Amino acid sequence: MTTKKQAAVKLLQGYLWHPKNEKLNLKDYLPDTLAEDVFLLWDEMPMPPFTFFDDGSLAAEQQFYQLTLIQLLVDKNTKAILIQPLADSLQSYLNTTPKSLGWQIFEDLRDL
Repeated sequence: MTTKKQAAVKLLQGYLWHPKNEKLNLKDYLPDTLAEDVFLLWDEMPMPPFTFFDDGSLAAEQQFYQLTLIQLLVDKNTKAILIQPLADSLQSYLNTTPKSLGWQIFEDLRDL
């Protein structure tokens, strides 16, 4: 009997935000998976990751979420899938959200 080890790779990471007075359920707009073994995770943040936006408005007036896209691999030698198609797919979902939802997403290729 052979045991398959699993590894996880972080592909994209970033933030989502919306006004605190707006009740927004991200599950209404974003899927849990973008491809086989590729998972989209988000967690509500108790405090914003920065104080001000570029326009000078207070980040504290927004509810923030940390967004992470990970891929589970059979082992560390398995190649991660291409990020651009996943980023494009995520972008298409984000484009369906209310205009009050903002986001900032970065490529972040790291083993977890």
